[in-house]
Amino acid sequence: MAKLEVGAPAPAFSLSSDDGSVVSSRSLKGQRFVLYFYPADDTPGCTKEACQFNDLLASFATSNVAVFGVSPDNAAKHQAFRDKYGLGFPLLTDADKSVMASFGAYGEKKLYGKTVVGVIRSTFVIGPKGTIEHAWYGVRADGHAAKVLRELSNE
Repeated sequence: MAKLEVGAPAPAFSLSSDDGSVVSSRSLKGQRFVLYFYPADDTPGCTKEACQFNDLLASFATSNVAVFGVSPDNAAKHQAFRDKYGLGFPLLTDADKSVMASFGAYGEKKLYGKTVVGVIRSTFVIGPKGTIEHAWYGVRADGHAAKVLRELSNE
């Protein structure tokens, strides 16, 4: 798995959103946004991470940074997850995990001391020109959204 470096072009993507629309790197060109990859809706770590991004959504908006969550879950699961926790940002479906793989967010990882293949919790800030401005791999869910916001505030 190749990790993306700051300054590299972000891989192109086109993913279905929980509302049925399509979100693509092309449609986001000219905008700055956070794309965070997580394993599954409504699991403890993923819920904590999503709720913390949601709690800070106004601060991200003040910085003109949109937030998108990406997991392999389908639109119905995403809708139920958003509704249950009142999430105010889109959740995108990467069912075949190809976009995750292109970002280095899917592959071998350690889980309870064993090597497994799965989603590697990762977050990227992508700039208006489509380049990687920040990249985090193997992040801890709790407190990560605040860390991303701090990095954006320190620029």
